[in-house]
Amino acid sequence: MSSSAEHVEKNLEVDLDELVASSDTGGRNPSNPSVAKLITGVALVWSLFQLWIASPLPFILGIGVFNDTESRSIHLAFAIFLTFTAYPAFKNSPRDYIPKADWALAIVGAFCAGYLFLFYNSLSNRPGNPNTMDIIVACIGIAILLAATWRALGPPLMIVAIVFLIYCFGGQSMPGILAWKGASFGAIADNQWLSTDGVFGIALGVSSGFVFLFVLFGALLDKAGAGNYFIKVAFSLLGHYRGGPAKAAVVSSAMTGLISGSSIANVVTTGTFTIPMMKRVGFSGEKAGAVEVASSVNGQIMPPVMGAAAFLMVEYVGISYFEVVKHAFIPALISYIALVYIVHLESMKLNMQGLPRRTAPRPLVQAAMRFALGILLVCVLSFAVYYGLGWLKPVAGDSASWIIAAGVGLVYLFLAITCSKYPDLEIDDPNAPVVELPDPKPTIRSGLHYLLPVIVLIWCLMVERLSPGLSAFWATVLMIFILLTQRPLFALFRGNYKLGPYVKQGFDEMVDGLVTGARNMIGIGIATATAGIIVGAVALTGVGLVLADLVEIISMGNLMLMLLFTAVLSLILGMGLPTTANYIVVSSLLAPVIVTLGQQSGLLVPLIAVHLFVFYFGIMADVTPPVGLASFAAAAISGGDPIKTGFVAFFYSLRTAMLPFLFIFNTDMLLIDVNWFQGILIFIVATVAMLLFAAATQGWWLTRNKWWETIALLLIAFTLFRPGFFMDRISPRFASVEPAGMVDAINDVEPGSDIRLRILGEDEVGRERSFVAMLNVGEGATGEEKLMSSGFEMLEEDGKIMVDFVEFDSPAQQAGLEDFQVIQELMVPKSSLPKELMYLPALALLWLVWKAQGRRRPRSDVQDTNTSTTTEVQHNV
Repeated sequence: MSSSAEHVEKNLEVDLDELVASSDTGGRNPSNPSVAKLITGVALVWSLFQLWIASPLPFILGIGVFNDTESRSIHLAFAIFLTFTAYPAFKNSPRDYIPKADWALAIVGAFCAGYLFLFYNSLSNRPGNPNTMDIIVACIGIAILLAATWRALGPPLMIVAIVFLIYCFGGQSMPGILAWKGASFGAIADNQWLSTDGVFGIALGVSSGFVFLFVLFGALLDKAGAGNYFIKVAFSLLGHYRGGPAKAAVVSSAMTGLISGSSIANVVTTGTFTIPMMKRVGFSGEKAGAVEVASSVNGQIMPPVMGAAAFLMVEYVGISYFEVVKHAFIPALISYIALVYIVHLESMKLNMQGLPRRTAPRPLVQAAMRFALGILLVCVLSFAVYYGLGWLKPVAGDSASWIIAAGVGLVYLFLAITCSKYPDLEIDDPNAPVVELPDPKPTIRSGLHYLLPVIVLIWCLMVERLSPGLSAFWATVLMIFILLTQRPLFALFRGNYKLGPYVKQGFDEMVDGLVTGARNMIGIGIATATAGIIVGAVALTGVGLVLADLVEIISMGNLMLMLLFTAVLSLILGMGLPTTANYIVVSSLLAPVIVTLGQQSGLLVPLIAVHLFVFYFGIMADVTPPVGLASFAAAAISGGDPIKTGFVAFFYSLRTAMLPFLFIFNTDMLLIDVNWFQGILIFIVATVAMLLFAAATQGWWLTRNKWWETIALLLIAFTLFRPGFFMDRISPRFASVEPAGMVDAINDVEPGSDIRLRILGEDEVGRERSFVAMLNVGEGATGEEKLMSSGFEMLEEDGKIMVDFVEFDSPAQQAGLEDFQVIQELMVPKSSLPKELMYLPALALLWLVWKAQGRRRPRSDVQDTNTSTTTEVQHNV
């Protein structure tokens, strides 16, 4: 490589490092060793503090126990201090030293954030009655927090927070329905800084209790070498297919998304290797960058981590973490499968081939049998471990934890022996003139030990049902143990007994991972704290109800228009807000409105579906021009135009944008009230539908689409996604009954079934509204007994059927029924044709399109897509 090329490559690496630093870890790098060590030490102490409060040690030892408010206060103090020391104020601000003003802001800001911890007893003795000192600290703290937001996240979130603060003070001066009585300095200080309603609310609690540990776990896993391992495994398995490097980029980004909550870091981590490879086999710079952007951004929707949103949903929706992951799994998996298929279609258009393999692939039947055997082995092993632990815990009692830890240690030792037989995976030069794919077998086996902490994390979350914080703690502890021991063990098993350098290397990597994890959390900690200002303002002023009215007026009560409005608002806010802050703001303002409008239109939308809807469009902002930073990062690597890269990535991401609308109207996709068999069927059908949607939007299926074929594919995809849309018009699922005949109608309804009631009642502020409530029918022999066991009684007055009594915590109360509401209509389930019958005409239409395209398909496209030749690859090079 020439010196000029090396210079260009070095500058590119510097630019990418600065981009990631400016968005994730801070771009300042002090030249003074003492200052650099201080910043590193503070970040290290922050990580150790978070590990301490997540562990059971404080309760065992009886020291260092912090309540939620105290831990949030210390958490924000660390974040503010590191923001002013690690992030420069402006582009031309010094990077090699910290100005005195920044030191002052860091120290004062950390004191104001830590005020709740330092004076917790005094504050708890005068709740809601702040003194002068409290108000001064709150005002200074909010101002410094807004300044920190500017530095770490840019001006948009700071501006939005300031607008809501102005609204708190000047409510009486606002026009029309926006007017409210306003609040004093003392009331706002108490709401925003001295209580858990504002800055130190749920969002910051989630950041302190859950998110930090998951980000730390990902940083440690990456420092151990798992990121490079995931990339190599993906390339070894997929690189020989058409457009193989692009498909490998999608899969490696999905795996990296498990350990990284940052779209930009994901792009830079995997993109520096995958984007040049994609260009090598024929992708343009913009398309190569767009594939990497689309796959990296989607890493945030991939369970089990999902950035910070999954943990916020646990608090906001009020369901378990396991339920959140279950609901989010199928849409995320379908989205990645569709992106792989989009890459395949692009490869078909350009008649691309894959990269050469070192070894000949196994016959298809043999490969399928080996894969099935592997799946069977994993299932048997999982059942053995599950039932083995179920037997061990009651037998061993308190000693079970130590026995399980020893078992995990033995498994790790076995994996280390296995992995040490293969050479360490080196990071290849993607600009090398000759590219050969790694051999799958040694590549996969060389890093199997990286999967152990991921398995432990998922096991604790999904099987043991431990809290997310405790699950991440145990996985992180195992990850630290692996970092400290993997290199000495590998050296020992390879016959190298000089272990000192390897021990030091492992310790340095562990410290580096702890520091990186803390610095990656700076932006999230600041974002959740500042978003708390907005949430606190909404709670204090009641502006949420006003916004609900405005949105309802704008959407004219139409749910689809409401969803489009929410999607656009999420995209606009997301252009300046990080995903976490965007999700908090939009879900706080609009999620209840969507649920209410759905009830009014007769569509009962689960709250989790609305929150996932908001979250999906929030992450799209990392793609959308002109602000999408992930697109700029990919363009810096590919050499393509960043705006064009963003538009192509957005076009590739249409599948992600369509999924939220689908699971709002078809909650089966979120595995709500479905069994295992139904879940598998839904996954298969939805995947096929998404692939057809991708084929329609790409204009290519077996060959280039004609206009009518594109329309037919879209219609088929819609029918597969939502068969009930057409079947409900052919054979309705519910029969309408007058309220007067309600008792007789329910007499024939099976206990446990759901009926729907059109209710006329009042909202929270006494305004009349009509909505649909779903009521679960209770046990009983007659209609009256079933209604009573459901928890309510009726009364006829002036020709109206009214709710007379609602039992506390009954199905009726949970459905939203209250005294004196008027029952306008009853909808009871009736026998109807299964909606799955609509698959038949859809598949018939698909067969027609397949026949039509099959006649036009060139013979060269019929050849095996899994083959690749060295000659073709060299020609592309």
